[in-house]
Amino acid sequence: MYSTAFRSISSLLVLPIVSAINNGLARTPQMGWNNWNSLGCDVSESLLLDTASQLIHSGLRDVGYNYVVLDDCWSDGRDPDGFLRADEQKFPSGMKRIAEEIHDMGMLFGMYSSAGEMTCARYEGSLDHETKDAQIWASWDVDYLKYDNCYHRGRFGYPEVSFNRYEIMARALNATNRPMLYSLCSWGEDYVHTWGMSIANSWRVSGDIYDSFSRPDDLCICTDAASPHCVAPGSHCSVLNIINRVAPFVDRGQPGGWNDLDMLEVGHGGMTDSEYVAHFSLWAALKSPLLIGTDLRHLSASTLSILNNPAVIAVSQDPLGRTAVRISRDRNVKKGKYGVGETQVWSGPLYGGDQVLLLLNAAGADTTLSATLDEIFVSEGPEGSAPQTKQEWEVYDLWANRMPDATAQRILDLSGEELEAELKNIGWYNSTEVSYKQGLKDRDPRLIGSPVSTVAPGGKVETKVPMHGVKMFRLTSLGASIPRYGIAKDEL
Repeated sequence: MYSTAFRSISSLLVLPIVSAINNGLARTPQMGWNNWNSLGCDVSESLLLDTASQLIHSGLRDVGYNYVVLDDCWSDGRDPDGFLRADEQKFPSGMKRIAEEIHDMGMLFGMYSSAGEMTCARYEGSLDHETKDAQIWASWDVDYLKYDNCYHRGRFGYPEVSFNRYEIMARALNATNRPMLYSLCSWGEDYVHTWGMSIANSWRVSGDIYDSFSRPDDLCICTDAASPHCVAPGSHCSVLNIINRVAPFVDRGQPGGWNDLDMLEVGHGGMTDSEYVAHFSLWAALKSPLLIGTDLRHLSASTLSILNNPAVIAVSQDPLGRTAVRISRDRNVKKGKYGVGETQVWSGPLYGGDQVLLLLNAAGADTTLSATLDEIFVSEGPEGSAPQTKQEWEVYDLWANRMPDATAQRILDLSGEELEAELKNIGWYNSTEVSYKQGLKDRDPRLIGSPVSTVAPGGKVETKVPMHGVKMFRLTSLGASIPRYGIAKDEL
């Protein structure tokens, strides 16, 4: 299985270099793993290689998670010529050798720095060292840079200042003639959603996430999460806080450049299964990068069965490249543990004329939620003027075919030929063999979901949604295909 994936990766590495968003990368949101949220500074060569192996063993690589990203705490300062030096105690084989081994496993290798004099963990930063740092990463065959925002020496405060600071590294990366996905981690400061797409493949939109669905925290201080005047985004931001923050500009994501809602918390243990399902569903539909944050060496069956759902990942990787948008929000509902409660409806277009619909219950009790076709297709025309409202639609549940925990546990327990036989017997989707675009074109049932109902013209979708849960549906027209209202160049 290595060869097919690596051939596609190798083709990326010889793409011609062009500037900014057109570097040929992240045409759909990037997927992979990052160590920071589970392990922080506890990093090593063995961690990276063991994680890469586990991505293969669990089948996660084959559903699309192909970046292994090393976060902070890896360096040992600079050499006499001013180039960054890796910590030889943590990475005795050197970064180039680690990259080679990850590439040989059919995956890509990412690293981290900060657009400041120090990284957030107080290691050597890249501010005013951009050219040499980009050169050393290119010499190590790095494929991805997460670029943070700590210790920036006050070079922020309005958009042009932050843009200029981050653009220097964008130009340095491009000058190496090696494609490297460029992921800004500027926490949503200085209206990055208005300029990030000019220089980067993704940009963080909020303070750091933590493992809570809705708990308010003084470290994530914006009481109005959607306010553009939140100048100190902080950390300990809940899932609900982040989706409310991105809602007004979620449509800024586009092929090659995406709103980054931060790494996935699925599997850390601070949320219920329903909350993790909602978290993962929203990140997929809102086209955030999907970077697993849990320690995969201790992966549970329930976590695997959330992360490997191909019907939900197909929404993330949809070739149309359009995000779902929020079409309604109701805060006049029963409040939960922290005095927080609301319901939301999100909807967006998909490849082939389909539509994704999410009914989110962030209230303090199970709730029946609904959305009419007029609401679902409001982006195609308000007040029922969209032609799609006059059609009949089949509704598919995207979580109905979630892998059973018993099956997921067998995958985690088996190895060698027994594991290969089990994976073949399951017939789980493998995007290294058939792309999501092709699978959607073929109407592969593993991507389309399970049919649950039909909606008549002018009708509505209605269902009971558990507390802090989501229902996620794909709608497919039973009539003739209707051209979509286009707002961008068709690139995919």
